[in-house]
Amino acid sequence: MKNQTNTLKHPDGRTVTFLETGVDEKGDYLLVEHRIWKQGAMNGPHWHPVLTESFTINKGKMKFLVDGKESIVSKGETISIHPQEIHQFWNISENGLVAIHEIRPPGQHRKMFELIHKLESEGKLNKKGIPSNPFWLGMVWASMDGYIKGPPKFVQVVLFGGLASLGKWFGLRV
Repeated sequence: MKNQTNTLKHPDGRTVTFLETGVDEKGDYLLVEHRIWKQGAMNGPHWHPVLTESFTINKGKMKFLVDGKESIVSKGETISIHPQEIHQFWNISENGLVAIHEIRPPGQHRKMFELIHKLESEGKLNKKGIPSNPFWLGMVWASMDGYIKGPPKFVQVVLFGGLASLGKWFGLRV
């Protein structure tokens, strides 16, 4: 196991801390701690073709919608989201959320967290947390290791993947 402790602090005070990356009997993983003070959606509905995400709540509560089924996960509880399950989650804590997030395999999730942090810190996200520049939008999409709910996969690959390629061509970097 290789420890890679560093913390991304967002303008609103929430943090993403990279705790550990490594390989064990289940394969490659990334372990991240989220500390979030503001209630609300943490992402939009999406799915991943190959990765599994697990969340263990150390403080507060999260609401999950996984393949249409709603769950509330509280302190001491864990939920796992498996490949191809459409999911979205919210912080519903009154006094802050602390959650440990395990991603297997990690794919590009670290890059995604770093890119979103960079864009937010530079004021390049709208009020819903979406990049206002379409090329940055494509690059965020390319780093999420999955697909958003709704548009067909092929359309996302062509549209968002094309925007990501153009963004790289124009010199955009994490």
